[in-house]
Amino acid sequence: MRKILFLILLCTQLHAQQPAPYKIAIIGLVHAHVWGHLHSILQNKAVTLVGVAEPNPQLVQEANRLGIGMGLFYPDYTQMLDQTKPDIVWSFVENNRHLEIAKACAPRHINLIFEKPLASTYDDAKQISDLAHKYNIQIMTNYQMAWWPANYVARAAVQRGEVGTMYRLHGIVGHGGPSSEGVRNQVFFQWLTDPVKNGGGALMDFGCYNMLWSLWYMGMPQKVYATVNHLRPERFPKVEDNATIVLTYPNGVGIFEGSWDLPRSMQDLEVFGRPDGTTPGSLHMNQRGVELRQGRNQPQQLPLTPLPEDQTEPVTYMVSCMRQNKPIEGLTALAINLDVNYLIDLAQQSVKSGKAVELPK
Repeated sequence: MRKILFLILLCTQLHAQQPAPYKIAIIGLVHAHVWGHLHSILQNKAVTLVGVAEPNPQLVQEANRLGIGMGLFYPDYTQMLDQTKPDIVWSFVENNRHLEIAKACAPRHINLIFEKPLASTYDDAKQISDLAHKYNIQIMTNYQMAWWPANYVARAAVQRGEVGTMYRLHGIVGHGGPSSEGVRNQVFFQWLTDPVKNGGGALMDFGCYNMLWSLWYMGMPQKVYATVNHLRPERFPKVEDNATIVLTYPNGVGIFEGSWDLPRSMQDLEVFGRPDGTTPGSLHMNQRGVELRQGRNQPQQLPLTPLPEDQTEPVTYMVSCMRQNKPIEGLTALAINLDVNYLIDLAQQSVKSGKAVELPK
């Protein structure tokens, strides 16, 4: 009997030591990335889903079929915020509504996760950043590649000098274009191909990945030059479906492609070292792995080191930073994603003028 009582007492103490889960709410279901995250939100023991705000009944039915109880849905997000008082909101709305959501959440001291990019314009991104600092909240910009071990293995290899003196980046990100089939994709397609709601077409949609890589590896460039194509105007009449961006650095260059016209999905980065270095080399990275090639030697696959447990997906990382009172860092941090929006704005200026845009010195 004593042993049983001891075990009960021990279990009670261990349960009491577990921190209470944070309350998380979702605003919007119009961004198709939400459908890949609902299950993980429901399964994450660090949070409890307290509400989903979405006025579209068809999208509500879709989410209900995936396990969201009907009692959790709200047609109005302001009502949801006031009634449920979440600690975290993950927003899946149109890009040009990110500032609107930040204005609602920041004064309520609710931490935010946005799907990439941070905003549809640099001006909106700057206002979001100002709100975060004014109200002392965390704001994360979620990119799927931020949770890939390959991304960090590749950058660590470059920092160790495995390719010699880095001078050139080449990134290609894209797929065959957004789908418009089915309820989920129809809504997504409608705003993703709208130049105002999305902030652009393929330049915005995939250029943000490329800008993020370039900033992460080489910092802010000196010049931005961009061109775009309307290769399928019958499908994408309002926005470009292909974009090429060249970022010029004092001792290097970033050449990036973002496209809705690729034969398959790609999210690949190549890093090149100068041939005059002691160990000139290059590497190729995608989600599956990192291939390093030094000189003319045979390529070698670098081992992928798993990420720390609290840095494997967005909600877990947000909760970890909140509990430890640490800022969000790396690819999802606020400052670097503010710079992403700045460079996208400059690329759009370059497209309009047909000339490279020089950054202030």
